[in-house]
Amino acid sequence: MLIGYIRDIVRYPVKSFRGESVNKTNVMNYGLYGDRSHAYLDESRPGKYLTITQFPEMVRYKAGFMGEENLNKYPPVRITAPDGKQVPWNDEQLIKELEQRASAEITPVQYSPIHVPEGAIEEENILVVTDASLMKMKELWGKEELDFQRFRPNLVLSMIKYEPFMEDQWFGKTMKIGDVELKVKRHCERCMIITVDPESGDRDPSLHKTVISERNNHFGVYVTVLKTGEIAAGDEVYLFE
Repeated sequence: MLIGYIRDIVRYPVKSFRGESVNKTNVMNYGLYGDRSHAYLDESRPGKYLTITQFPEMVRYKAGFMGEENLNKYPPVRITAPDGKQVPWNDEQLIKELEQRASAEITPVQYSPIHVPEGAIEEENILVVTDASLMKMKELWGKEELDFQRFRPNLVLSMIKYEPFMEDQWFGKTMKIGDVELKVKRHCERCMIITVDPESGDRDPSLHKTVISERNNHFGVYVTVLKTGEIAAGDEVYLFE
């Protein structure tokens, strides 16, 4: 059954930094190409990463790949800081700035283009939200604007039928986009990250309270990769039993 189209594709080359919208990308076994492939280890918490939870203003740093996708070696990752300055993701001055502002000692870490561990990518391969659910959540929240990037999805689907939260009925089903096949696994349980404005870094706890009260703290669904391939904005999205 045709349910909609891909409206937005977003990957996050550096964990907890703002992502980049792309017109097309490869879907790997771990998720979108290069998603959370670069990160900063928080040395005060062994085995943990520095994230928006510890340092909300991470969302104001934008990360992007500078070049074509390559399975042997990542293209360079460029960071655009809040002041507009552009530097490599492992630039010494950038590291010092992050350490000073986050009050933490950090170490850059980079994973392979063919394997990014689940801990870096969060809990499943890909996070999906729909335009219908975003519109309804904005209405429930009662604010004029709701930036979808608060929810840090990988795919935003434009639905043929306006039915908010219809993704609740997708669990166990297979999503097909071109040659790519994805298994819909479960809800995404939200945390404080959605309270952070992606532009300003300011926090507003009322959104999280709304998601908790109206949606039992669920928004978006996780999918895992069954079959890899390439996807592009505008691709048709099908759902099968």
